[in-house]
Amino acid sequence: MEQRPPNAEAGARVLVVDDDPTVAEIVTGYLDRAGYVVDRAGDGPDALARAAAHWPDLVVLDLMLPGMDGLEVCRRMRGQGPVPVIMLTARGDEDDRILGLEVGADDYVTKPFSPRELVLRVESVLRRTRPAPAAASGLLRAAGLAVDPAARRATKHGNELALTIREFDLLTFFLRHPGRAFAREELMREVWGWDFGDLSTVTVHVRRLRGKVEDDPARPRIVQTVWGVGYRFDPAAGAGEE
Repeated sequence: MEQRPPNAEAGARVLVVDDDPTVAEIVTGYLDRAGYVVDRAGDGPDALARAAAHWPDLVVLDLMLPGMDGLEVCRRMRGQGPVPVIMLTARGDEDDRILGLEVGADDYVTKPFSPRELVLRVESVLRRTRPAPAAASGLLRAAGLAVDPAARRATKHGNELALTIREFDLLTFFLRHPGRAFAREELMREVWGWDFGDLSTVTVHVRRLRGKVEDDPARPRIVQTVWGVGYRFDPAAGAGEE
C-alpha cells in the first residue's frame, strides 16, 4: 500500500482547474508528491463534469478560464454542494481577487506563485475541514447564533447557515472571544494561520459573514466595526430574540 506523508489528508482528492498545461502539470506534480489524489481539468465544463463524477475535497481553480470563468465555475460547484476553493489569480487584479472571495473562495494565490506555497495553502484549508478536537467541540451560543465546531454546523434562530470554511472559522473564533476587539492582522493570524497576507481577505469575509448573521448587514450589530482597530463580536446583540 502506498504510504502518504503525514501532512496530507489521507485520500484527499484535489481538482486542479487551469487552461495552462504547464501550470496544471507543475501544480499536479507537487500535490501528487504531497500525497493527494489529483484530478485535472482544462476548462469550466470539464471541471464540472469531473467534480460530478468524483466530488473533490478541494478545488484549485484558475480565475481566468476560457469560456466559463472561474467565478462561474465556483458558483455552479457551490450550487451542487459545499467544497473548499483556492483561486489562482493574476498579480495586481485586486478586484478579481475580491470577486473570487465574494463568490465563496476560501483562499487565493496570485500568479506567479511558489508551488510549495500552494501546497501549504491546500494543507491549511483542508486542515480546517477536519472535526474539531473533543476539548474544543462544545456548542457555542450567543446573539441568537449556535455553532457546533465538531459537526461544523451553524444556525441562527434554529435556521442553518450556509457558511464557507473560512466564514465558519471566523464565526467560531468570534463566539469563542466575545466582546474583544481584534485587528485584521490578528484575525488573519488566528483564523487563517498566516503571519502576513492581503488584509482585504479578512474584510471581505467579515462582510460576507455579516450578510448571513446580521438582520441588517448595512447596520451590523453582531459583528461590529471598531474604528481604528478592527472588529468585535457583541454577544448581547439579538439575545432577546433567541
